[in-house]
Amino acid sequence: MLLNYFKIAIRNLLRHKLFSFINIFGLAVGLACCLLIALFILQELSYDRFHAHADRIYRVGRYFTGEDGMPGVQLANIAPPFAPLLKNDFPAVEEVTRLLQHKAVIAVNPQKFFTEENVFFAEPSFFKIFTVSLRSGHAQTALSEPNTILLTEKLVTKYFPKQNPIDQLIRLDNKVTLKVTGVFKDFPVNSHFHPNFLVSFSTLQDSILFGRENLANFSINRFTTYVLVPPKYNVASISAQLPAFLDRHIEYQNTRPSSYNNLFLQKLTAIHLHSHLDTELEANGDSKQVYLFGVIALFILLIACINFMNLSTARSSLRAKEIGVRKVMGANQSKLIVQFLSESLLFAGIAVLLAAVFTDLALPLMNHLTGKELIFNPANGWLAGGVVLGLAVLVGLVAGSYPALYLSSFQPVKVLKGKIVHLHGTVSLRKALVVLQFTISVVLVVSTAVVYKQLGYLHTKALGLNKDYIVTLPYIPSLSPRYQAFRNELLANNAVTQVARSIEAPSERLLNSWGEMGVESGGTYKEASQSFEFLGIDSYFVPTYKIKVVAGRNFSEAYPTDSTKAFLLNESGVKALGFKTPQQALGSTLDYGDRRAKIVGVLPDFHFESMHQKIKPILFMIPPAAEFRHLSVKLSGTDLKAGITLLEKTWKQFLPDYPLEYAFLDQTFGQLYAAEQRQGLLFTLFAGMAILIACLGLFGLATFATEQRTKEIGIRKVLGASVSSIVALLSKDFLKLVLLANLLAWPIAWHGMHRWLQDFAYRTSISWSTFGLATLLALFIAVLTISFQAIKAAIANPVEALRNE
Repeated sequence: MLLNYFKIAIRNLLRHKLFSFINIFGLAVGLACCLLIALFILQELSYDRFHAHADRIYRVGRYFTGEDGMPGVQLANIAPPFAPLLKNDFPAVEEVTRLLQHKAVIAVNPQKFFTEENVFFAEPSFFKIFTVSLRSGHAQTALSEPNTILLTEKLVTKYFPKQNPIDQLIRLDNKVTLKVTGVFKDFPVNSHFHPNFLVSFSTLQDSILFGRENLANFSINRFTTYVLVPPKYNVASISAQLPAFLDRHIEYQNTRPSSYNNLFLQKLTAIHLHSHLDTELEANGDSKQVYLFGVIALFILLIACINFMNLSTARSSLRAKEIGVRKVMGANQSKLIVQFLSESLLFAGIAVLLAAVFTDLALPLMNHLTGKELIFNPANGWLAGGVVLGLAVLVGLVAGSYPALYLSSFQPVKVLKGKIVHLHGTVSLRKALVVLQFTISVVLVVSTAVVYKQLGYLHTKALGLNKDYIVTLPYIPSLSPRYQAFRNELLANNAVTQVARSIEAPSERLLNSWGEMGVESGGTYKEASQSFEFLGIDSYFVPTYKIKVVAGRNFSEAYPTDSTKAFLLNESGVKALGFKTPQQALGSTLDYGDRRAKIVGVLPDFHFESMHQKIKPILFMIPPAAEFRHLSVKLSGTDLKAGITLLEKTWKQFLPDYPLEYAFLDQTFGQLYAAEQRQGLLFTLFAGMAILIACLGLFGLATFATEQRTKEIGIRKVLGASVSSIVALLSKDFLKLVLLANLLAWPIAWHGMHRWLQDFAYRTSISWSTFGLATLLALFIAVLTISFQAIKAAIANPVEALRNE
């Protein structure tokens, strides 16, 4: 019986090639899109789960509140003294480990220098908490001694090609020499951090690098700290005790430390998708993006299934007599349902095989757009194979269920007499499904347009600072004694117009000043109403970035005391201190930490960080030279190549032991929105696929409708109907459905994109023109799709249509 069903299915497939192609190709494209999105979602959900104790590991974070109790900065890092205190005060904590991320210059010989981003100082307990595969060395001893280092397999080939790396020497920042004690396997892609080097934590006790006194400082929040708890342990009991823990160990001017800051625990497996704190080790994903693309995958699959259902039911009359004969010969409804479902499963099976091919071909593009390393191999991966097989069965059953029930319900007496009637409910359902298809498509089109409009807004909105022709590069502390000579050497050439130093460079996240801040003005002292961000700059930073001074003056070398007795604020900082105008703030005395100084100038609010963040109050001060971490070099713009050549030559002259690494600031700012750019490209891709599949279905229905009305068209032409009137007649019913779909899509798209835009502190508006253009685009595509068959029918010879009458 099944063999007979298979033969009939193959005959129908070959007999109606166009409709078979539309069904199978539409399903294949839809399934390929779903598979690509499923691979992305599965990887996003798998982050950090490769660790054996993943469900028992928690990261300790720290957050601060302003004087008004409003939430302030939330840090993924905490101060170094907390880790041993947590292990001592909480018996439930089995292990605790600290990491310090560091960007370092690595050298293996005097002529071979490399700048490495992911150098981590780590405690020996790191191996007890995290699952690390050591290729050489022993976990118990590899990080137990000072001045020892481990590196990844990938970097062994870079630094020690064809050599045994064990006991080799590595120079760190040209300050200390480290001995290689182990090699570990590179962390997988689905990890929220990727160390290239692990340096023994005890090395930090060396004052050249960090110092014992700093390891006891509760205000240096730079250490990523993880704890391991027992299986199924209720960590809420630890969280409840953290305020008392903080008050017990920190003394702060007769104030409970927990009143303005506290610690919190984050589950390891939740970090990638649910943590967006300051000082994250790497950029994380977003759970909302996962949900969004999951919905898109469902939508595209739904559109593909709708095509199958529509075309199968629309062509039901062509199989009516077959069904009637089968029923007369004794076939009951259940057997007919099995037959049509088996045909549907066969179609779905072929579509899935094609989808697997399409997925494999499209995977490099998907990896490029997502910035991931997705792998699709159903033959070797049981999960991927199971997903493919499951999709085939699911789509076959879902897409074939309604046609099977509908076709098997025909009454044999009526169909054999040629009295098969298309049920009104079936026609209405087909129309509803077409509307649903185009509603989804238009939602995706509008969403794509809004994403690109927001990206355009981000790139064109005035930042309040000039980023053109500025090159940023790391500031090496050893340059400090010769910095003025270095700067003069650059400025002696017309290719460079300004040079400045700062702790953070524009486009980076600013550190939050957690110390108490108060201002004295007119004999009255008051606390700041909210938390401030902090930026250390020199006197040349403001002219380098062409930032206008709103009131007062900039820092100046003409005032030597500016390095210790002067502050600048931005306009938001002026408001936060309670002043109505910038001029009122000038001359007031500001207390910040152990520094008491005058407010000498006010700068406008400008976008130092990404526009995801709202501009906050910023305090500017001149820090000690050793604290600077960035150089900003303003090129003239007339000859960029000459400017870069000069920079390279001067760098090599003053810092021969350090490689030069620089970036153009406008490109760095552009990278802040790389995730949105990729999201826009993915929206465009999947919206295009959704429209393609919907149009395939519309083309099939238009073809069928035209075939059904062939004789009517012939009669109309004989009676004098024009080609345009016949095209309009055949098109108007479908265009009404597309127009209705647009009206339904508008509120859905508006709601979804309104919520998406809330992630930006500064955002564009959703204009009605966006919806109008999307509607015109949908109607234009629908007209093109339908017109091909409509015009073909309208210009056909009516004699051919009426010959059989």
